[in-house]
Amino acid sequence: MRHLQRCVELATEALEAGDFPFGSVLAGADGTVLAEDRNREVTMGDDTRHPEFELARWAAETMTPEERAAATVYTSGEHCPMCAAAHGWVGLGRIVYVSSSEQMVAWLAELGVSEAPVRPLPIEAVVPSLVVEGPVPGLAEQVRDLHRRFRKGL
Repeated sequence: MRHLQRCVELATEALEAGDFPFGSVLAGADGTVLAEDRNREVTMGDDTRHPEFELARWAAETMTPEERAAATVYTSGEHCPMCAAAHGWVGLGRIVYVSSSEQMVAWLAELGVSEAPVRPLPIEAVVPSLVVEGPVPGLAEQVRDLHRRFRKGL
């Protein structure tokens, strides 16, 4: 739970910096935090600057295949197809997310936000062999509030 709470903190940092509110933590097999990141799409001007993608890159450069397979990525929102594919290609282990893509689609529709250019697919539709857990009630409402604040200008 502490890793998921950290993801929400990172998502809050992203929001406060003007970015989409997403945050992720990469933990080793023993639960030690190895790396963390937050969304940087808006401030970097690059729609691929998702924290899950950045952690996959970091893991590919830093960890052995065995370490990657034993690791867990914790994240505030379910991976998009791009990040799920990066996760799968790099061979990272389990994913635990606070809020699902399905929840996100519903929340954004409530706010009148148009659909994203990429179809939101469940992680398992992109990488069927992954162990995936989520959403997490309670924390998901915090993430919903962050997205509401982002869309309404804080």
